[in-house]
Amino acid sequence: MSIDLVHEPPLMVHLIIEGLNRWDDRPCLFIGDTVLSYAEMRAQTSRMAQALQARGIGVGSRVAVLSGNRPEVLANLAAMQVVGCCGTTLHPLGSLDDHAYVLENAGVETLVFDAPLFDQRAAELRERVPGLKNLLGFGPGAAGDDYLELAARFTPAPLVAPDIRPDDVTSIIYTGGTTGKPKGVMSTARGGAYLTMLQMAEWEFPEDLRMLICTPLSHAAAAFFIPVLQRGGAFYVPRGFTPDQFFDMVEQHRITATMLVPVMIYMLLDSPRAATADLSSLQTIFYGASAMSPGRLREGIQKWGQVFYQFFGQSEAPMALANMRRREHDLARPERLASCGRPAPWVHLALLDDDNRPVPAGEPGEICVRGPLVMKGYLGLPEQTAEAFAGGWMHTGDIGRIDADGFLYIIDRKKDMVVTGGFNVFPREVEDVLSAHPAVAQVAVIGVPDERWGEAVKALVVPKPGVTGDAALAAELVESVKRAKGSVQAPKSVDFVPAIPLTPVGKPDKKALRAQYWAGAGRRV
Repeated sequence: MSIDLVHEPPLMVHLIIEGLNRWDDRPCLFIGDTVLSYAEMRAQTSRMAQALQARGIGVGSRVAVLSGNRPEVLANLAAMQVVGCCGTTLHPLGSLDDHAYVLENAGVETLVFDAPLFDQRAAELRERVPGLKNLLGFGPGAAGDDYLELAARFTPAPLVAPDIRPDDVTSIIYTGGTTGKPKGVMSTARGGAYLTMLQMAEWEFPEDLRMLICTPLSHAAAAFFIPVLQRGGAFYVPRGFTPDQFFDMVEQHRITATMLVPVMIYMLLDSPRAATADLSSLQTIFYGASAMSPGRLREGIQKWGQVFYQFFGQSEAPMALANMRRREHDLARPERLASCGRPAPWVHLALLDDDNRPVPAGEPGEICVRGPLVMKGYLGLPEQTAEAFAGGWMHTGDIGRIDADGFLYIIDRKKDMVVTGGFNVFPREVEDVLSAHPAVAQVAVIGVPDERWGEAVKALVVPKPGVTGDAALAAELVESVKRAKGSVQAPKSVDFVPAIPLTPVGKPDKKALRAQYWAGAGRRV
């Protein structure tokens, strides 16, 4: 079959190369004591791309990244695009079992890792995952080769885009639900380019863009890479996140934009410096990844003005399904602060009932979308993919309503997933750990409202006969999840209950469980 090259759009890799080629001496990245210009970032990208190719890594190769925030993360991100490989990010707080599952499920052959932080984990993964052929470290280590030393052997050359098609899978990002195991979301080159187009068209980036990124560069921050390049802006990346670091960097570098998850905003608002720091340069605070407390949002607007910009999406259709602009954060319309904005005009969005029919105006329905932004499907899961695409729509699992002014409100969730502090926690995985404890008869894990984290993980446990549910047992259960899954997934609280309500078909009735904690709330996510 012939390929219609005439009508193919520019893809992410073309936008990265064009962005890096636009400037030379202009600063591109500030991190710690390191400052990289556009020319230096371009040269580092070329060296890394050549190092990858020398290892036989090219179009379609499966590569995973496990790293803290360091300059090489963005250069490697660009290099992976230039060689055309398919990328997967591993969460820095994930457990060994989680990382091994993702590598095996995605068929990853190459692991790029932060040697000073994750050399031991890389060695453990090499033993656990037979298909792992290449281990490339940012720096020297015992587990693999020094990627930076390999890259330094090459002379920078012009960046050339690989031969890939819009429908090619360029990333596999793992998310979950009620199946007990994370699902690999296959995103395409077309989807990545379309996300960038929506960001450039809709999002309110300052003209003079100095972007402070406090979240992991390998995750959500990567979505800001191309817009910053296209604007000729620069990234400013702290080594960690504390309110003092944040305020210092805004003041020192006259930061004009940042991206934060709600729990970070709460930490800033609770700092004494929230009232004294000079934030006059800060024009836009992008926020998303979890629901934000309307009360805390009101507090932020009162302190810093209408600088907030909300984005809404999910891994299957990222970040740009709906947006709430700065001016729409209106204290004269306090009810609107619970909204996630208006649906983007570049995406088909509808509220559907259980028969995939549009609900009446003003009524709640499942948020469903269509468009180039939507994933290709779940890796190796045709039945789950078909379910997600039922009726010719991508079903988000979120229940929403649209008001008379066209603003979208998320009021409930069909899926069991808990979003806490911007991170996804999948109850089945936590339940599997807790139910293995000899003192536990039954367990259900839900998300409950939390002013700091948006949602907090709560475990409802039925102890076995003769077992006393006390503080010591609760602490033991929490620790067991920390060991198996990491601190993010560990319950913030454990309630001991005599029984767990069941649905007519015998499943735990989590809707009933959640209702007692979310009573009186305007939304239940």
